[in-house]
Amino acid sequence: MNLGLISILFPFLALVMSFLPAVGPAAPPAVAASQAPGSGSGVDTLGSPAREPAARSSAWQPRPATYGVVVEKDVQLTMSDGVVLRADVHRPAKADGTAAPGRFPVILTQNPYNKNVAGGGGDYFVERGYVWVQSDVRGTGSSAGQWDAFGDREQKDGLEVANWATSSKRTWSNGELGLWGPSYMAINQFFTAAQHPRGLKAMFPIVPAGDVYRDVVASGGQIDAGFIPLWFGLVTGAGLVPPAVNSTRPEATLTTLLQHVSGALGFQVPMLASALLGTDAGYDGPFYTKRSPLSVVDEIDVPTFVTAGQYDIFQRGAPMLFDRMQRNGVDTKLLIGPWTHAEASMGAGLEGSGINGLDEMALRWFDTHLKGLPDSTLDRDVAPVTYHEIGSGKWRTMQSWLGSEVRAKTYALGSTLKPVGGDTILPLPVQGLCSRSTAQWTAGALAIPGCETDNRINDVLGASYETAPATSDLAFSGPLNADLSVSTTGTDGLISVSVEDVAPDGSVDRITGGWQTLRHRAVTASKARTLNGQVVQPWHPFTRSTEQAVRPGQIYRVPVEVFPTGAVIEKGHRLRVTVHSYDVPHLLPNVKQLVRGVAGVVTVHHTTTNPSTLVLPVRR
Repeated sequence: MNLGLISILFPFLALVMSFLPAVGPAAPPAVAASQAPGSGSGVDTLGSPAREPAARSSAWQPRPATYGVVVEKDVQLTMSDGVVLRADVHRPAKADGTAAPGRFPVILTQNPYNKNVAGGGGDYFVERGYVWVQSDVRGTGSSAGQWDAFGDREQKDGLEVANWATSSKRTWSNGELGLWGPSYMAINQFFTAAQHPRGLKAMFPIVPAGDVYRDVVASGGQIDAGFIPLWFGLVTGAGLVPPAVNSTRPEATLTTLLQHVSGALGFQVPMLASALLGTDAGYDGPFYTKRSPLSVVDEIDVPTFVTAGQYDIFQRGAPMLFDRMQRNGVDTKLLIGPWTHAEASMGAGLEGSGINGLDEMALRWFDTHLKGLPDSTLDRDVAPVTYHEIGSGKWRTMQSWLGSEVRAKTYALGSTLKPVGGDTILPLPVQGLCSRSTAQWTAGALAIPGCETDNRINDVLGASYETAPATSDLAFSGPLNADLSVSTTGTDGLISVSVEDVAPDGSVDRITGGWQTLRHRAVTASKARTLNGQVVQPWHPFTRSTEQAVRPGQIYRVPVEVFPTGAVIEKGHRLRVTVHSYDVPHLLPNVKQLVRGVAGVVTVHHTTTNPSTLVLPVRR
């Protein structure tokens, strides 16, 4: 889906959102990748300062298109349980429009948004000698069955569809397989790859989630009201478009549509209701673990190129997937751009990154790992990590994520970070509305003019702490930990943290954020990430058994996981931390949290006895 389609669908989705409670298993709307030219590249040495990509050291250019495209629509794929899925097979074509002879490597995309409504982008590869297979996920589009996002049966379908595409029975397949696509289609790549389908040689996931509960469903323990209803509305609405394949078989059309409706009643509605009421779906557990790529990433051993966004809904999880694969010795790379979810899916604005357009990078990746075309300059041109640095607007490279290039540095609220005003936060449920958070957590579909790039109006509603103007650049990259001492007059509540850059003119750029409910403040130390002995990424279990009571007026230490970023506070600018008790429309309390009392007055403490700190992964 492109941005134009999002803008068309958004009023409908807003209407859906007004009727649906807000939560469900995480996965985003799909946006087709597009081309964005760029130039320049470079690689850091371990432990070196941040580098800008150097001038391009090779003359690599994408191969020109040599084929046309011929499409076989709605090919029937019968799964092992008898349910029929349907796929479009895009094949290289001769000048006369007929299929080119021979066998080609296959690129597979598994789409939940109805390939006839929101599918595209893969013909770029077909024109250069690949077959692109795009299937409708079970219970969506023209595929029969009931949708269960990333459930056991859908994961098994992924293996069966992949093996179908590489079977010698397919006269157009040479048995070599790559997985490609953004968003939901990036997430299901991990579940398919973890089952080791026949012929799989490479993946190119664009903005995947890693841990669906913490990444998007309930960041910090409150439900995501900004994105999840929009997403559920999109999948449900696209699934109710009559399947084109059954235009000559109305009875089959009716059967498929009834199965899609039944899936909505059996999956979406119960999940939403459970999350709204604060029952099982409001807590982390086996349901979300099964649907989180981080639970299977250690099974993946094929070269994988991960794309992420600084302001993406999966800002947290995508770098963690890369990190795990790199530590496992997998050939992998990470690209992080200055993008919301929709922008990241398209890879817009790569100029100066050392990476050509996203389609071109995917072609280069697949040419190397599927076609086996020699590319001796790939690793020299594209570093393991390439990210757009907030603050400078420059592209930087690194050798690893949370490796020797960064070191934890602690800033104390009340001393290094001095109070801008008071320490008390009134329970005003408009906090977060006039900020970049609104655009980020609606996948880029909703941004309030003036608020996305300047957070100062929103900061007035919270408690802010900032450094003196920097005497030299302060660069950091990775996750952050806002370890705060707080009290409330209520019996529960949310701590919303914004890490910001204050320019000399007073404008405030929200770099990143983190959230944490007070009752879920428990931390599992064995799963936290540390640098030189300091926690930079706390890990909260978010289970019913680990909830802790909150008593009015008592001070609690609450580590807040602030989502990862790459930024610099330039000389003359100030580092600011602002604390709120809401982040609307991103997060809202469920019924159980409302009953407990989340509307208390929150106070931030920063004394010797009850300190509050921010831990940054500072670039050396």
